[in-house]
Amino acid sequence: MNNFIFQNPTKLVFGKGQIKKLADLLPDSINLMLTFGGGSVTRNGVYDQVKEALRGRNFIEFWGIEPNPRVETLRKAIELGRENNINYLLAVGGGSVLDGSKLIAAGIADETDAWEIVKRGVANKQIPFASVMTVPATGSEMNGGAVISRQETLEKYGFFGNYPRFSILDPEVTYSLSDYQIACGLADAFTHVLEQYLTTPGQSRIMDRWAEGVLLSIKEIAPGIREKPKDYELMADYMLAATLALNDFIRMGVTQDWATHQIGHELTALHGITHGHSLAIVMPGTLRVLKEQKKEKLMQYGERIFGITEGTKAERVDKAIEMTEQFYRSLGLTTRLPEEGIGKEAIDTIATRFNERGVAYGENGNVNGDVTREILLSCL
Repeated sequence: MNNFIFQNPTKLVFGKGQIKKLADLLPDSINLMLTFGGGSVTRNGVYDQVKEALRGRNFIEFWGIEPNPRVETLRKAIELGRENNINYLLAVGGGSVLDGSKLIAAGIADETDAWEIVKRGVANKQIPFASVMTVPATGSEMNGGAVISRQETLEKYGFFGNYPRFSILDPEVTYSLSDYQIACGLADAFTHVLEQYLTTPGQSRIMDRWAEGVLLSIKEIAPGIREKPKDYELMADYMLAATLALNDFIRMGVTQDWATHQIGHELTALHGITHGHSLAIVMPGTLRVLKEQKKEKLMQYGERIFGITEGTKAERVDKAIEMTEQFYRSLGLTTRLPEEGIGKEAIDTIATRFNERGVAYGENGNVNGDVTREILLSCL
């Protein structure tokens, strides 16, 4: 196990009716701005619950943070925040609203242009922020990362900064999510774990077992959620699994991959494909191309998650990859680029971008533009 320092300062407030605790969780003397997406919170009752919890407080609202939040939109929120001397943000919505709010928090506190903050990769200063989470997927409610798009150049990058002061998670608010939103959320959470787990063997029994516990839970609850999307216990497990998949708990002292995510971001930037769906397409391709370097972990994963115990080592590795792709398809997602109308032109564009940037992703730092081309060609 590698050396590490662990700290997660976010207070998680989980369960039915917890939105009413907002009044106690937020400091009294703040200039507050609420941030929202396209309006789903007005239809699922969350907006009314938040307004009731904040009765008697003054605040302003910013609406319109889109999925895969765009810096062009967030600059408007930053300007509004500065004009009103906002010193605290409450994001109400899914991971995109919170990711966008993380950049708004940085933009209000920092004179630097918002896109420059993203490109720098680190928010040096941010005003405090918190969240009421409505879509389980990104884990943004309990981590310091955010991913932002720029429509002008069809780019998408991540940056890191502070963690939310607190996040409220009420599984009942997930009842209004569409089948597709749930499928993408489950795929996102499952892939988050794989990016931290399917790397170097023999690093930590504890991290392996913790990661496997989250993977097994997602795999077990997925069929039930498709049948009973308003089952509280199932949705509670789903919501918590998405948080645990990316809140630093399962990556202490172990190597990480993240090549699939970086490639997926490019598919989203170029073609608008939902983030979780992009991962369902790319992850099996990543495993097919890198199966030799990942074979020991793939063997372990195949046995412990899918019960694959027979056949040669090569057969078991291939079966684990096949079962992974089947799992994504069982969620109702496509797993091949042509199924989404994406062909070789996009592959060439992404490979060229990575080579021009001089990047190399993966636990071994070997996923450059050329390897990325191989991965995406295997997804045709």
